[in-house]
Amino acid sequence: MKILAIETSTEFCSVALWQDGELSSRSEHAGQKHSEILMAMLDGVLKEAGVKLAQLDGIAFGAGPGSFTGVRIACGVAQGLALGANLPVVGICTLQALAQDVAMKGGMKKNKVIAALDARMAEVYFAVYEKSDGIWKTVCEPCLCLPQDTPIVAGAGWSGAGSGFAAHGSLLRARYAGQLVEVDEKCVPQASAIARLAAPMFASGLGVDAAQAMPLYLRDKVALKTSERHVL
Repeated sequence: MKILAIETSTEFCSVALWQDGELSSRSEHAGQKHSEILMAMLDGVLKEAGVKLAQLDGIAFGAGPGSFTGVRIACGVAQGLALGANLPVVGICTLQALAQDVAMKGGMKKNKVIAALDARMAEVYFAVYEKSDGIWKTVCEPCLCLPQDTPIVAGAGWSGAGSGFAAHGSLLRARYAGQLVEVDEKCVPQASAIARLAAPMFASGLGVDAAQAMPLYLRDKVALKTSERHVL
């Protein structure tokens, strides 16, 4: 099975190619230049592997939450490529990809992850995952909230991950005092994790028509008014 994966929901732009469990990937700190470098990265990873778009079994993308522009780029490019090649698509929550990334870092598997991405406006995109029998189970559904109001999580031995901990570390560490064994605030969702999570979905026939690819925003409002900024 061959799967192309795209992730652009943060300041990083990454692509990955899954071939029957073997992964090749590229990742760059793009800032706001995702649209300028993404297609070249995709072309590069395919050419390097000697794989053509028509040979793929599906395209996966980071569906969000994250940067509005970044999420739209990943979804739009996945749709365009999939429509042109008549391929199914799978959208993967970036918070679950974050859990997958931190779980595999350093070769040490971590099965309990509190994922938090900085959502700006003094909020975080938040979700909690636990891996059991090789499958990630959602303990807390993705949500948008203030860091001091994130859902309560039971038990200890949790790994914290994501830019939410970089932006609001003191609040989140206080919220989960005694429950966190480590925090990786630099961890970001990557296309390699998107590919790993999408592979069993494609294998189970859960890919959908490209027209059904949808981003996960969680927020409708993208900026604060001047008066609202003064309150923070």
